[in-house]
Amino acid sequence: MAHDHDHEHGHDHSHQPHPFQPDLEETPLTHYQVMTQAVGDLLVEKGVFSAEELRAMVEAIDAKSQAAGARMVAHAWADPAFKARMLEDVNKAAEELDIDAGGIPIRAVENTEGVHNVIVCTLCSCYPRLLIGLPPDWYKSRSYRSRTVREPRQVLAEFGTTLPDDVEVRVHDSTADLRYMVLPARPAGTEGWDEEALAELVTRDCMIGVTLPKSPNA
Repeated sequence: MAHDHDHEHGHDHSHQPHPFQPDLEETPLTHYQVMTQAVGDLLVEKGVFSAEELRAMVEAIDAKSQAAGARMVAHAWADPAFKARMLEDVNKAAEELDIDAGGIPIRAVENTEGVHNVIVCTLCSCYPRLLIGLPPDWYKSRSYRSRTVREPRQVLAEFGTTLPDDVEVRVHDSTADLRYMVLPARPAGTEGWDEEALAELVTRDCMIGVTLPKSPNA
Protein backbone atom coordinates (compact mmCIF):
# COMPACT_ATOMS: atom_id res chain seq x y z
CA MET A 1 0.00 0.00 0.00
CA ALA A 2 1.38 3.41 -0.92
CA HIS A 3 1.21 6.25 1.53
CA ASP A 4 1.37 9.76 0.12
CA HIS A 5 2.95 12.21 2.53
CA ASP A 6 4.22 15.73 2.13
CA HIS A 7 4.78 17.03 5.64
CA GLU A 8 6.95 20.06 6.20
CA HIS A 9 8.24 21.58 9.41
CA GLY A 10 9.03 25.22 10.00
CA HIS A 11 11.94 24.56 12.33
CA ASP A 12 15.42 23.88 11.07
CA HIS A 13 17.37 20.66 11.47
CA SER A 14 21.12 20.43 11.17
CA HIS A 15 22.09 17.02 9.82
CA GLN A 16 25.00 15.75 7.82
CA PRO A 17 24.28 13.88 4.55
CA HIS A 18 23.42 10.21 5.02
CA PRO A 19 22.97 10.35 8.81
CA PHE A 20 21.18 7.03 8.83
CA GLN A 21 22.92 4.18 10.59
CA PRO A 22 22.03 0.49 10.35
CA ASP A 23 20.32 -0.69 13.48
CA LEU A 24 18.66 -3.97 12.55
CA GLU A 25 20.90 -5.87 14.95
CA GLU A 26 19.41 -3.84 17.80
CA THR A 27 15.85 -4.92 17.13
CA PRO A 28 14.01 -8.26 17.24
CA LEU A 29 13.35 -10.05 13.98
CA THR A 30 10.21 -8.82 12.27
CA HIS A 31 7.26 -11.08 11.50
CA TYR A 32 8.36 -11.29 7.85
CA GLN A 33 11.96 -12.13 8.76
CA VAL A 34 10.83 -14.90 11.08
CA MET A 35 8.46 -16.26 8.43
CA THR A 36 11.15 -16.12 5.74
CA GLN A 37 13.57 -18.08 7.90
CA ALA A 38 10.92 -20.61 8.88
CA VAL A 39 9.76 -21.17 5.28
CA GLY A 40 13.35 -21.59 4.11
CA ASP A 41 14.07 -24.15 6.82
CA LEU A 42 10.85 -26.03 6.00
CA LEU A 43 11.57 -26.18 2.26
CA VAL A 44 15.06 -27.52 2.95
CA GLU A 45 13.63 -30.08 5.39
CA LYS A 46 11.03 -31.20 2.80
CA GLY A 47 13.70 -31.62 0.14
CA VAL A 48 12.35 -28.95 -2.21
CA PHE A 49 15.92 -27.67 -2.44
CA SER A 50 19.08 -28.18 -0.45
CA ALA A 51 20.67 -25.78 1.99
CA GLU A 52 23.50 -25.31 -0.51
CA GLU A 53 21.02 -24.43 -3.27
CA LEU A 54 19.34 -21.95 -0.96
CA ARG A 55 22.70 -20.41 -0.12
CA ALA A 56 23.53 -20.14 -3.83
CA MET A 57 20.20 -18.45 -4.57
CA VAL A 58 20.77 -15.92 -1.79
CA GLU A 59 24.31 -15.32 -3.04
CA ALA A 60 23.03 -14.70 -6.58
CA ILE A 61 20.52 -12.16 -5.28
CA ASP A 62 23.17 -10.48 -3.14
CA ALA A 63 25.41 -10.14 -6.21
CA LYS A 64 22.83 -8.09 -8.11
CA SER A 65 23.54 -4.45 -8.93
CA GLN A 66 21.40 -1.57 -10.15
CA ALA A 67 22.28 -2.40 -13.76
CA ALA A 68 19.02 -4.16 -14.66
CA GLY A 69 16.88 -1.36 -13.27
CA ALA A 70 19.04 1.26 -14.97
CA ARG A 71 18.60 -0.53 -18.29
CA MET A 72 14.83 -0.55 -17.83
CA VAL A 73 14.77 3.16 -16.99
CA ALA A 74 16.94 4.03 -20.00
CA HIS A 75 14.70 1.99 -22.30
CA ALA A 76 11.62 3.69 -20.84
CA TRP A 77 13.17 7.10 -21.50
CA ALA A 78 13.83 6.12 -25.11
CA ASP A 79 10.58 4.26 -25.81
CA PRO A 80 7.30 5.84 -24.61
CA ALA A 81 5.31 2.67 -25.38
CA PHE A 82 7.64 0.62 -23.19
CA LYS A 83 7.40 3.26 -20.46
CA ALA A 84 3.61 2.90 -20.46
CA ARG A 85 3.93 -0.88 -20.12
CA MET A 86 6.52 -0.51 -17.36
CA LEU A 87 4.24 1.81 -15.40
CA GLU A 88 1.46 -0.75 -15.78
CA ASP A 89 3.47 -3.84 -14.83
CA VAL A 90 7.20 -3.72 -14.09
CA ASN A 91 7.60 -7.49 -13.93
CA LYS A 92 6.10 -8.07 -17.39
CA ALA A 93 8.02 -5.16 -18.87
CA ALA A 94 11.24 -6.62 -17.47
CA GLU A 95 10.58 -9.87 -19.34
CA GLU A 96 10.65 -7.95 -22.63
CA LEU A 97 14.30 -7.13 -21.91
CA ASP A 98 15.08 -10.67 -20.65
CA ILE A 99 15.38 -9.32 -17.11
CA ASP A 100 14.21 -11.46 -14.19
CA ALA A 101 12.43 -9.14 -11.78
CA GLY A 102 11.26 -12.02 -9.55
CA GLY A 103 7.77 -13.10 -8.56
CA ILE A 104 6.89 -10.28 -6.16
CA PRO A 105 4.93 -7.52 -7.95
CA ILE A 106 6.88 -4.31 -8.51
CA ARG A 107 5.23 -0.97 -9.28
CA ALA A 108 7.06 1.89 -10.97
CA VAL A 109 6.15 5.43 -9.91
CA GLU A 110 7.12 8.20 -12.31
CA ASN A 111 8.75 11.47 -11.36
CA THR A 112 7.35 14.43 -13.29
CA GLU A 113 7.70 18.22 -13.19
CA GLY A 114 5.08 18.36 -10.44
CA VAL A 115 5.62 15.10 -8.53
CA HIS A 116 8.67 13.54 -6.88
CA ASN A 117 8.43 10.00 -5.50
CA VAL A 118 10.52 8.38 -2.78
CA ILE A 119 10.49 4.78 -1.59
CA VAL A 120 10.68 3.45 1.96
CA CYS A 121 9.86 0.24 3.80
CA THR A 122 8.56 1.24 7.21
CA LEU A 123 8.57 -2.33 8.57
CA CYS A 124 11.96 -3.66 7.50
CA SER A 125 13.76 -3.44 4.14
CA CYS A 126 11.42 -4.66 1.38
CA TYR A 127 13.05 -3.64 -1.86
CA PRO A 128 13.31 -4.78 -5.55
CA ARG A 129 16.76 -6.34 -5.17
CA LEU A 130 16.78 -8.15 -8.51
CA LEU A 131 16.46 -4.81 -10.30
CA ILE A 132 18.49 -2.37 -8.22
CA GLY A 133 20.78 -4.51 -6.06
CA LEU A 134 21.09 -4.77 -2.32
CA PRO A 135 19.40 -2.12 -0.19
CA PRO A 136 21.94 0.27 1.35
CA ASP A 137 22.35 0.28 5.10
CA TRP A 138 20.67 3.67 5.44
CA TYR A 139 17.53 2.31 3.74
CA LYS A 140 17.23 -0.29 6.52
CA SER A 141 17.89 2.14 9.36
CA ARG A 142 15.18 3.12 11.80
CA SER A 143 15.90 6.80 11.18
CA TYR A 144 15.25 6.61 7.43
CA ARG A 145 12.23 4.34 7.82
CA SER A 146 10.51 6.65 10.27
CA ARG A 147 11.63 10.11 9.19
CA THR A 148 10.95 9.66 5.46
CA VAL A 149 7.26 9.27 6.23
CA ARG A 150 7.15 12.24 8.62
CA GLU A 151 9.49 14.72 6.96
CA PRO A 152 10.37 13.59 3.43
CA ARG A 153 11.63 16.97 2.24
CA GLN A 154 14.11 17.21 5.10
CA VAL A 155 15.37 13.69 4.42
CA LEU A 156 15.73 14.43 0.70
CA ALA A 157 17.63 17.62 1.50
CA GLU A 158 20.11 15.57 3.53
CA PHE A 159 20.83 13.59 0.36
CA GLY A 160 21.37 16.86 -1.51
CA THR A 161 17.95 16.81 -3.19
CA THR A 162 16.18 20.12 -2.67
CA LEU A 163 12.89 20.42 -4.50
CA PRO A 164 10.83 23.49 -5.37
CA ASP A 165 7.92 24.14 -3.02
CA ASP A 166 5.39 23.48 -5.78
CA VAL A 167 6.65 19.92 -6.35
CA GLU A 168 4.53 17.35 -4.50
CA VAL A 169 6.48 14.68 -2.62
CA ARG A 170 4.87 11.24 -2.50
CA VAL A 171 6.19 8.54 -0.17
CA HIS A 172 5.50 4.92 -1.12
CA ASP A 173 5.74 2.14 1.45
CA SER A 174 7.10 -1.14 0.05
CA THR A 175 5.80 -4.36 1.60
CA ALA A 176 6.42 -8.09 1.33
CA ASP A 177 3.62 -8.24 -1.26
CA LEU A 178 4.38 -5.15 -3.33
CA ARG A 179 7.66 -3.41 -4.06
CA TYR A 180 8.22 0.01 -5.62
CA MET A 181 10.85 1.60 -7.80
CA VAL A 182 11.08 5.18 -9.02
CA LEU A 183 11.12 5.97 -12.73
CA PRO A 184 13.11 9.22 -12.60
CA ALA A 185 12.60 12.02 -15.09
CA ARG A 186 14.95 12.00 -18.05
CA PRO A 187 17.62 14.68 -17.65
CA ALA A 188 17.55 17.59 -20.06
CA GLY A 189 20.32 17.68 -22.63
CA THR A 190 20.22 13.95 -23.40
CA GLU A 191 18.35 14.17 -26.69
CA GLY A 192 19.81 11.73 -29.19
CA TRP A 193 21.67 9.69 -26.57
CA ASP A 194 21.66 5.92 -26.97
CA GLU A 195 20.30 3.70 -24.20
CA GLU A 196 23.71 2.60 -23.00
CA ALA A 197 24.73 6.20 -22.39
CA LEU A 198 21.38 6.98 -20.75
CA ALA A 199 21.74 4.02 -18.39
CA GLU A 200 25.04 5.49 -17.12
CA LEU A 201 23.04 8.39 -15.68
CA VAL A 202 20.74 6.13 -13.65
CA THR A 203 21.84 5.34 -10.09
CA ARG A 204 20.44 3.12 -7.38
CA ASP A 205 19.58 6.14 -5.26
CA CYS A 206 17.57 7.87 -7.98
CA MET A 207 15.52 4.68 -8.39
CA ILE A 208 14.81 4.84 -4.64
CA GLY A 209 14.00 8.52 -5.10
CA VAL A 210 16.43 10.14 -2.67
CA THR A 211 18.46 11.68 -5.50
CA LEU A 212 18.08 12.67 -9.13
CA PRO A 213 19.84 11.06 -12.10
CA LYS A 214 23.40 12.14 -12.83
CA SER A 215 23.78 15.32 -14.80
CA PRO A 216 24.72 14.73 -18.45
CA ASN A 217 27.39 17.41 -18.00
CA ALA A 218 29.00 15.78 -14.98
